[in-house]
Amino acid sequence: MKTCDRFASIKSGFEQDIRFLREHAERHAGSSAAKASARHALGVKQNMARALSRHYTRCRICS
Repeated sequence: MKTCDRFASIKSGFEQDIRFLREHAERHAGSSAAKASARHALGVKQNMARALSRHYTRCRICS
């Protein structure tokens, strides 16, 4: 799958956010903040998939 630099930029930004949220959940395991971070990480992952899909269909280089 050939992708452009913008695709990689979008993906890396979302992955950084997901990694931060998951690490926070691991550090504070069992707390309500950890549970919220884990839920937010899932939501961010879904948003990433949606954003990448939207970009892929609209980008001339990627599609």
